[in-house]
Amino acid sequence: MDVFLMVRRKKTTIFTDAKETTTVRELKKIIQGIMKVEPENQQLMNERGTEVFDDEKQLSDYNLSAQTARAQSPATVALVFRQENGEFESLDITPLSSPPELPEVMKPQEPQAHELN
Repeated sequence: MDVFLMVRRKKTTIFTDAKETTTVRELKKIIQGIMKVEPENQQLMNERGTEVFDDEKQLSDYNLSAQTARAQSPATVALVFRQENGEFESLDITPLSSPPELPEVMKPQEPQAHELN
C-alpha cells in the first residue's frame, strides 16, 4: 500500500509517496534526487526528533502505513543533513504558516430578524 509523506527540514517541505515496504535508505535516495544530498549525509527521524530511522528498516517498521499516512493527511518525517564537521545538524522545522483571517465580507452573515418574517 502507498504511504504519503511530508519530509520537512527548516523551511523546506517535500511531499512524496512510497510503499510501506520501502526502506529508509530507498526513501533517502528519493530525497537525494530532489535535494542533491547523498543518502549517507541525510538522517531521517520522527517529527519530534526522538527516534532516528535505521536505513535497513522499512517505513512500516516506524508505523508509516496506508492508515497513518494518507494522501489527505500525510505523515511528517523530519530530515537533517550532515555538516562539514561530520556531525548532523540539530532538528529545525519551521512551523507551517496559518491562513489569514477571512475578510468581513466573506464571513457568514447572521440572518437579520426582519428577514425571518
